[in-house]
Amino acid sequence: MRILTNANVEQVLDLDECMAVLEAAYKELAEGRAVNRPRNHTYFPLEDERFPGFRFRFKSQEGGNLSSGVWALRITSDMAGTEKLEGGVTRRRLLPVATGDSFCGLVTLYSMKDLEPIAVIHDSYIQKMRVGATSALGMRELANPHARVAGLFGSGWQAQAHLEYLLRVVPSVGEVRVYSPTRSHRETFARQWSEKTERSIVAVDHPRLAVEGCQIVTCATAGFDPCFDGSWLEPGTHVTSITSPDGTAMRRELDDTTFDRAGRIVVLSREQIHHDNQADILGPVERGLKRFEDIGELGELLLGSIPGRSTAEEITVFANNTGMGLQFAAVGALVLEKAERLGLGHTVPVEWFLEQTSP
Repeated sequence: MRILTNANVEQVLDLDECMAVLEAAYKELAEGRAVNRPRNHTYFPLEDERFPGFRFRFKSQEGGNLSSGVWALRITSDMAGTEKLEGGVTRRRLLPVATGDSFCGLVTLYSMKDLEPIAVIHDSYIQKMRVGATSALGMRELANPHARVAGLFGSGWQAQAHLEYLLRVVPSVGEVRVYSPTRSHRETFARQWSEKTERSIVAVDHPRLAVEGCQIVTCATAGFDPCFDGSWLEPGTHVTSITSPDGTAMRRELDDTTFDRAGRIVVLSREQIHHDNQADILGPVERGLKRFEDIGELGELLLGSIPGRSTAEEITVFANNTGMGLQFAAVGALVLEKAERLGLGHTVPVEWFLEQTSP
């Protein structure tokens, strides 16, 4: 069995390959050739005296698909809570309290043919890439293809991946306006990514400036409250979000106006909407503006079994509304294959994880 670190993953995981295996997995899910269990968060109902307001949280998700040949179980063992940023903005925060001021997040891959575990992989770099790649698939299918200006909310880990993928799938974009609550963070982000991408990445001082005049608006934050007022959206805008209620916290990046104005809403998982009571996405249904059946899934969109954008003036929304174990199966199998060819990571005897009796 092979053990791989984030550094190993980063060495072998290519942006285009990551997006390709995820696209295949979503199509398989829509065709009934993949399975995914809804993500689950469990909080232990006791605060740690060392970290007021923070509690132990265990998150798990699992799934597999035929083309990868593996089943993935992704877990994180977290100390989770919230913090206040400039201007009173609340965001989720995870504390590095494991040995060496570190975090615990692991993906275990199992062979669906031989049953045994074949890899344990650090989860965070795959996490970053699979979220950005998934949002990119939504952009590719729903955004106006000749968009010139985009807005980006967030200047952290997820915002980096979303910016890279945005410029990859909509190469006509020449300017990206970035807003995040902390001025120094957004200005540093804009300066660094202008140099990396040779595009105009501009820090702006008000959320409205990252919406008005933008044909694509992407939210890649850890916030709890809507990033902007949906009335600012101009006709034809495509909007992406990565934060919805998760069953324990009523977080959201998009307001009711954004969902109500959208002519087309696509999500990653309809099942997760009910599992986590994602009131942001359900809002237009409960207000009688849409039927639940009108909310499409990304896999269906990729297969062409549901329509995408209907007109150049239509506002479209892709709610990247959950993490999937299926994603870690698809990407994890790719990473393992490439790492094995290069001899990366550490190997341990698989017999350590097998037994001679069955319960």
